[in-house]
Order: sequence, then C-alpha cells, then structure tokens
Amino acid sequence: MKALNLRAFFLSIIGLLMISSAQAAERVVATVNGAPILESQVKQALGKRANTETNRQAALNSIIDDMLVNQAIKESGVKVSDAKVDQIIEGIAAQNGLTFGQLLDALDYQGISYQHYRRQIANQLLMAEVRNQAIGKSVDITREEVQALGQKMLKQAKETGTEKKVTGTEYQVRHILLKLNPLLNDTQAKAQLNQIRADIIAGKISFADAALKYSKDYLSGANGGNLGFAFPEAYVGAFGKTIQTTKQGTISAPFKTEFGWHILEVTDTRQGDRTQDAYMQKAYEQLVNQQLQSASKDWVSALRKHAEIKYFN
Repeated sequence: MKALNLRAFFLSIIGLLMISSAQAAERVVATVNGAPILESQVKQALGKRANTETNRQAALNSIIDDMLVNQAIKESGVKVSDAKVDQIIEGIAAQNGLTFGQLLDALDYQGISYQHYRRQIANQLLMAEVRNQAIGKSVDITREEVQALGQKMLKQAKETGTEKKVTGTEYQVRHILLKLNPLLNDTQAKAQLNQIRADIIAGKISFADAALKYSKDYLSGANGGNLGFAFPEAYVGAFGKTIQTTKQGTISAPFKTEFGWHILEVTDTRQGDRTQDAYMQKAYEQLVNQQLQSASKDWVSALRKHAEIKYFN
C-alpha cells in the first residue's frame, strides 16, 4: 500500500510539472496596465478568421478593448441603485403610454423576464457612467494651448472690430495671517484671531497696527496687511470666496486656507478689465469641446489614452 501511495505521489508531481511546463510555454503577447494577454487568448478571439497579421492584430485589439472596459468598470466605483433602475423603467413606460402592468405584459409577450430587463437597464446605466468618466479623463489641455488660442482669438477680434470688452469687480483687501506650528493649533489660531478682530472692532488697535504686530505674512503685514487690488480668482479658493461674501468695511470671521488662518477686510472695489481672461476662457471651452467630441466618437480610445499597453513580439 505504501509503495502504491508513493507511486501515486510521484505521478502527481510529474503531472504538475507537465502542467507548469505547458503554462511556462504559453507566450504573453501583450500586457494592459500590467495584466497579461496570452497567445491562446488571441487564437481564441481569432476564431475561424484566417491567421494573418492583420486579423491577429484585430483580435488582439478587441481583447485589449474588453480588458480596458472591464478595468474601467472596476476602477470607476460606479454603483447603480435599484431606485435609479426603477425610475428609468417608470420613465420608459410613461414615454410609451404604458402602465407598469402593461410594460410587464409587453416584456412577457417578447419572452423577456422582468429581472433580465432590469439587469439590462442597470448595465446600460453603468456603462454610460463609465463612458462619461473615461471621456472626461481623456481631456488633456495645456496652459500653453489655451494661451496661444486665446491670444489668437483676441487678436482676430481686434482686427475685425468684434472685440467685446469684459469688466469685473476687483477687490482691495487687507488681511492678517496666523500660521500653524507646534505651539499654535487650529483652535488656538482661531481664538487668537477672534480676539484680534474684537480688539479692532472695539477700537483698541487699528487693522494696520494689528497686521504689523501679528500677521505672519510679513510682506503685507509691513504694509498694514494690504494686498492691493485683485480679482477673487487670483487667490486660493477659500480666500477668494471669503472676499466675495464679506461686505466692504467689515472684518470677516476667521477662516482657514492651506496657508493658515486669516481674517480679512475688503477696503475698496473697482471695475477691472477682464477682456483677456474672457477670451482665454472661450479658448479653453473650445479646446475642451473639441476633445470631448473626439473622445465621444470612440470612448474606448479614450481609455487607451491613459492605459499602459505593452506589446511583445
């Protein structure tokens, strides 16, 4: 019995070695984001078509596209809720002048189960969202492209007399900045700025003197906290937003940006020329639309744009 078991053991080892050897002989013809495509997969995709270079490449491309789509679905994190599917189905029924019961009868007449129909709708919603994400990611526009086109559009407008002047509000702002450090946390910085603000409002200290004494933005602090005139977009998001929501002559509540904690005061406003900014925006929108239209025609190509695809001869 021992000899028989030993013989069976050796036979199993030989079998495993033969399988491993066969797998080792399997050639990798390409990888998609590190995932291999085997020669046998290409042969299977080739089917009954002639084994020509053109057909093999077409078969390989179809495998790559399928893998990219499947990877995009996994990476998207998109989930389709039952409520969303219900909403779509109700809409389809309403568009066709059917009640829900009549829709079920129509599906049954066509030999389609309701659950199968729901899965189809869910898959369509999923693929639509993945497609939109892929197209969105494919947009790749450089600052240089926008500036070149914007300047060209502005020059043409001036030459043809069609230039449209655009103005916008510039704000004159002064601020006080406290930077965080091991001895000053968020709570302490906010509390200190609240006290400074209260002292300024009470007339115990002027804003300019407080900026000089407390602000860690030493350049503006030496100038009473004054940052001059600028459009809100010139500053980081939270700072620009606070400028727009703070009434002139009042001091904002403490707020945080990536630079630290601030209080600010809008001291004046004026209308500034934003014509060049407007043409840059037009140029950006035109470039984006061009790329979106191109990507929409073949969204799988948009997936290829950011994929790492390697071919092995």
